[in-house]
Amino acid sequence: MSDLELRALESLQERGVQLDKIADLVYFLQKDYVDELSLDECLSNVKKVLQKREVQNAILTGIQFDKLAEKNQLEEPLQQIVEQDQGLYGIDEVIALSIVNVYGSIGLTNFGYIDKVKPGILEFLNDKRNGCHTFLDDIVGAIAAAASSRLAHSQDDNDIDTVDD
Repeated sequence: MSDLELRALESLQERGVQLDKIADLVYFLQKDYVDELSLDECLSNVKKVLQKREVQNAILTGIQFDKLAEKNQLEEPLQQIVEQDQGLYGIDEVIALSIVNVYGSIGLTNFGYIDKVKPGILEFLNDKRNGCHTFLDDIVGAIAAAASSRLAHSQDDNDIDTVDD
């Protein structure tokens, strides 16, 4: 495990995000499409997604912005925009999309859906009483969407070899 990957995983844990909670989101997204889906299989796909440098960079960048907002260390009007997670800001979703794009277009639809319904850990992260997670809720949703996409691709006999990365 690289130092970057280790730091990204530690950052998720420091912000209250356990990998099994992301695996729960993958299960939520894929349970109707994958026969005999297990949480272990979901977790395995989450871990594979987290090995990608693009994902690690997005995690560290987004969490840093959230922390700065919690400490009131962003300049206005950015401080208020991030703190309130204003709907038209969109930069948080753009960073998340860098994760989703790693595993193809199916991840985009999964991300849009999960971002809208906010199940599981996403509901917790979206609640402002639990801290500023403007970037993190989208990043966690994107990790789940990418892992779901990876899982979906592994179900196609013709594409099994493409999911080794």
